[in-house]
Amino acid sequence: MPVRHDFTERPNTIPWPPLLLLAGIAAGVALGAWLPIPVSPPAAVQIAGYFLIAIGIAFDFSAIWTMWRARTNILPHKAAGELVTSGPFRLSRNPIYVGNTITLFAMAFTFSNLWYAIAALVMALLVDRLAIRREEAHLAARFGKTWNAYASRTPRWLL
Repeated sequence: MPVRHDFTERPNTIPWPPLLLLAGIAAGVALGAWLPIPVSPPAAVQIAGYFLIAIGIAFDFSAIWTMWRARTNILPHKAAGELVTSGPFRLSRNPIYVGNTITLFAMAFTFSNLWYAIAALVMALLVDRLAIRREEAHLAARFGKTWNAYASRTPRWLL
């Protein structure tokens, strides 16, 4: 008989998002060295890549700061103490994951390594399946109608 997960307690037992980000970076480095996909973006695209990396990291730190100010847990496998809807959470229900994805994707152009873009897409898909859906079930169980109202007006990613 399968064990049912109590989403009110916590969303996950494994902190998937940071592990997947590290795996994506490692995959980009390893595959770029062993099976390079030649890409030579113009200097302007490489500069734009640095700019996008900065935006991704800024998204991450802004979300972390907003959660810290709300005195709620930031670890993706621990229970949420508060429903944070301010700061970057007005633009996305998952600004840290948006920031991680932007950063990893931009690394493809900055470092002329297309594997980072592929890793970003795989990471985003896995984060959605392994973390976001469980986190949203957790938030719905803990915050009910308040969560539902927030989720109905705020996109999961940016679109």
